[in-house]
Amino acid sequence: MLLLYLSQNKIILISTTTITISKPDHDNRHKFSRLGDDSCLGRYIYIHNLPSRFNIDILQDCEAISRPKDKTSMCKYIENSGFGPQVGDGVSTDSKYSSSWYATNQFMLEVIFHEKMKRYECLTRNSSRASAIYVPYYAGLDLRRNMWRRNVAERDAAGKEMFKWLKKQPQWKGMLGKDHFLVSGRISQDFQRYSSDNSRWGTNLMLLPESQNLAFLTIERSPMSHNDFAIPYPTYFHPTSAVEVRQWQDKIKLTNRTVLFSFAGAQRPSVNENGLVRTQIIQQCKNSSKTCRFIDCNVKADLCNDPISLIKIFQSSIFCLQPPGDSLTRRSIFDSILAGCIPVFFNQGSAHNQYLWHIQINSSEYSVYIPFKELRHGGKNKIEEILRGIPNEKVVDMRENVIRLVPKIVYTKPNRHKPDGETCEDAFDIAVKGVLKRIEETRREIHD
Repeated sequence: MLLLYLSQNKIILISTTTITISKPDHDNRHKFSRLGDDSCLGRYIYIHNLPSRFNIDILQDCEAISRPKDKTSMCKYIENSGFGPQVGDGVSTDSKYSSSWYATNQFMLEVIFHEKMKRYECLTRNSSRASAIYVPYYAGLDLRRNMWRRNVAERDAAGKEMFKWLKKQPQWKGMLGKDHFLVSGRISQDFQRYSSDNSRWGTNLMLLPESQNLAFLTIERSPMSHNDFAIPYPTYFHPTSAVEVRQWQDKIKLTNRTVLFSFAGAQRPSVNENGLVRTQIIQQCKNSSKTCRFIDCNVKADLCNDPISLIKIFQSSIFCLQPPGDSLTRRSIFDSILAGCIPVFFNQGSAHNQYLWHIQINSSEYSVYIPFKELRHGGKNKIEEILRGIPNEKVVDMRENVIRLVPKIVYTKPNRHKPDGETCEDAFDIAVKGVLKRIEETRREIHD
């Protein structure tokens, strides 16, 4: 399908690739069902065919989801199934895999997930056979184009309309939405605005009565939510096969890491703990200039937004500092894992209590935790002292565990056929498995 948008009185082609909103494929496992050997049993998913205003129309209005201060159009990030423009092969080890690196925007997860779901092997058009029902509403992008509306009722309108539509569908009546799930490329806090004050941030999508039954998959969950599950931010690497993933893992195992620790980020106002943490980190990095590399994203925004340069910086580092920013989590956490760089956290909510489906090992086995109190009162070179004090054998073990996480945190290219004939379970597969398990547990609770 061609996506077009209007810019300065011109119709411009965005993409001729795979951004389409189509009906789910027909059941391709029915022949096994008759033989009693249905490998999709318990895994069937039905996709709601939502009105286009909840997804495709949002993409066609891509200029509206671009923020003026970003100085770049979001339209280019819609290309290639939401992966964005391809980038060069500066980080690849083989030219045939150079097409797997993209300038992927951190907020495009809902598009990426939808495109991959349309190629999921166990789709069904018969919702009565489905174990789960997917709602492809691009809530994050919809918020992005409406976030500056001063009237909160206008910001909340699409979510209410979406549920009004859902409640009229026969699929809703069975479990009142408890077998439904929705994926968003933003943090859950953006959809939990309690106040009706027009000056408050976000929408009330996740606070609506109907929302309490859905499972929400977001890039950062709320610790108080019972139906909100965190899944990884999208990275820049979208491989096609297990062989390609292993090749990348082999590369980062052998990388010569000459920098003890690095931090790529911008200063935050020091009015809360998150801002104070960043102030301390930046100052300590400057104090340890021979062992730390600091990339100031306020000054070098182009470098911070360049996938190849950023990954190379993380590849050269043993540790990558991951302080909270606007929220507890960061996309950089997954960029550092992708580069084989050991993440250093300053808040337990940044990862340890977040990505429970995808990172199931003990936090100390793949990361370092430095409490803010210890950071603030431990001296001007405390970070360097702590990191230098970790035995080399422990560092090697942590890096190996980080590298083992790579397949679990990347979103592979949407592809029915594995080129090397080998299954590669990626972040999408793990998320689907997690939501199916959650819904099955809900069914058992209802039955009991």
